[in-house]
Amino acid sequence: MSYTKKLFRLKSPFDTEQSNELFLKAMKENCEFHYKNCPEYKKILDGAGFSPDDLKEYKDIERLPFIPTLFFKKNRLYSMSERKMFIHATSSGTSGTFSDIGFELSGLLCGLDMVITIAKRWKLLSPVPCNYIVLGYRPHRSNKTAVAKTAYGYTLFAPALSRTFALKYKDGKYSPDLDGIIDAIVKHSKSRFPLRFIGFPSYTYFVMKLMEERGISVQLPKRSLIMLGGGWKQFYKEQADKDEFYALAKKVLGLDEENIIEAFGAAEHPILYCDCEKHHFHVPVYSRVIIRDVHTLEPVPNGQIGLVNLITPMVKATPILSIMTDDLGILHDGSECGCGIESPYLEIIGRVGLRDIKTCAAGAAEILSAATTEKEVQK
Repeated sequence: MSYTKKLFRLKSPFDTEQSNELFLKAMKENCEFHYKNCPEYKKILDGAGFSPDDLKEYKDIERLPFIPTLFFKKNRLYSMSERKMFIHATSSGTSGTFSDIGFELSGLLCGLDMVITIAKRWKLLSPVPCNYIVLGYRPHRSNKTAVAKTAYGYTLFAPALSRTFALKYKDGKYSPDLDGIIDAIVKHSKSRFPLRFIGFPSYTYFVMKLMEERGISVQLPKRSLIMLGGGWKQFYKEQADKDEFYALAKKVLGLDEENIIEAFGAAEHPILYCDCEKHHFHVPVYSRVIIRDVHTLEPVPNGQIGLVNLITPMVKATPILSIMTDDLGILHDGSECGCGIESPYLEIIGRVGLRDIKTCAAGAAEILSAATTEKEVQK
């Protein structure tokens, strides 16, 4: 069994301290695969004077060259032929460009092990049927976004009696149907089966605000949940603080704060981060998070703000083992949380454009762009 499979089959999803050695071996294994099978990735490492053999100690993971998510949004980078990939998942592409990440079967199976373990921990798996309100995209063959696939996947945690989608596909585009969602909420509130909300926090908030404005309030059945994911995207200016969101859910849906779960992830980093009872995103064993100084890109101590570098050995089809986001964040010691989970937790502060920062990431992107151009010329 590969080290990566062993990592994703660990029974304790937050025992990061004890899994450091296994994580290092899995990362080296993954790095070797991409180094041998992706010429562009090999140029990145060679250009940085780094090789998979340099991953000798756990701390060496900090030296592993990263690729900015911005590069994936403008270029396609794979470590195997597309016919060997099981699926493709794309980022939302709100800026007009999007990442296209390939997944092979082994990576998807690792992801399945992870999701089952986390879902059990959060008691999301249930034999009790429920109705689903998906505050996201109705599936369509043209929609390959990771957030759409993830949202639909969440409807498999418990048998689905019905699925109602907020964003419906018509005439080549998606349009929100918030009135239809409110009608479905009122209808399902009278059922004896739980109602689960899944999807974007923005649309969930907009629906609840509409209900409040129209004087509509319901008491949802027991074991109903709100599961949020995907962030506020283009609605960041309308973003509500968590206390306001929780108070509104209690007022119009009758749901307590403990019945609201938020998830964090990205197409370029398909790891499931679920917030704890204190609403913090603890780092699971399947990944590591490094916060880097905005100017020097050197790792900063826990408690300091910087750029978020996400690391995982999950996928072989695409070299996403170390990616640099355009998020600013802080990594806190797990002991600061108080929920009992000891692994560090990530706090996302905001977003900054990497194009505005003069870093060695730009050099990596230039190497990749040159390699991609050369590849296209040869075709």
